[in-house]
Amino acid sequence: MSQRPLVGVIACRRQIEGHPAHMVTDKYLDALRAYGLSPVLIPVWEDEVDLALLDHIDGLLLTGSYTNVDPGRYGMARAPENTRDDRDRDAAALTLIPATLERGLPLFAICRGFQEINVAFGGTLHQAVQNVPGLLDHREPEGDRAVQYAPSHDLIIEPGGILAGLYDQPAARVNSLHQQGIDRLGEGLRVEARAPDGLVEAVSVDSVEPFAVAVQWHPEWQPREHPLYDALFRGFAKACQAHASH
Repeated sequence: MSQRPLVGVIACRRQIEGHPAHMVTDKYLDALRAYGLSPVLIPVWEDEVDLALLDHIDGLLLTGSYTNVDPGRYGMARAPENTRDDRDRDAAALTLIPATLERGLPLFAICRGFQEINVAFGGTLHQAVQNVPGLLDHREPEGDRAVQYAPSHDLIIEPGGILAGLYDQPAARVNSLHQQGIDRLGEGLRVEARAPDGLVEAVSVDSVEPFAVAVQWHPEWQPREHPLYDALFRGFAKACQAHASH
């Protein structure tokens, strides 16, 4: 049996039962396993990032989280709605992103990870999209997980990009569970898709090979049931498999 590619999955730091802990929710790990990838947790500490770990993996996944990037990282004052931090993850993600790209590792970023990519490239974030004139309220609806992760709005895919190459339709429906979003796009990022209100929902790293894609929605939720989500994970898995074979 051939070895499954190893994918580093960034952790979050939380207090669990009164103790500092590293954690990743199962939905990300389950999605990777479903596409033939073996997840490996990447720990995060504000004062230390072990980049040597990147020499032993075939791709990196930046997950979503209930926490937000510290607005000081992109030169903004904190908005009242922005109340959840994880500075250990901030430090790790913003160090791992350029190091991952320099090594040519496939990179897939989701929700918080999408926002980390934009900040890493010098972009800024809306801290409360629902308060921005002309933009929709992109937060998750009340209800159980099936309601929260149900497709919420249309997605308009930019022609000629990586996403268009993975998915042969010009539009799709995606879920929406985020309060923050891209304000100023980071330099060196290409817009791959937008919501109907114009908010950027997917980007790629321009002129980078192989796979380096970030999305604002949550494709890890039942990806086999959604053709676009499935296409994204298939594309990431293919890139990780290619790296492992080399």
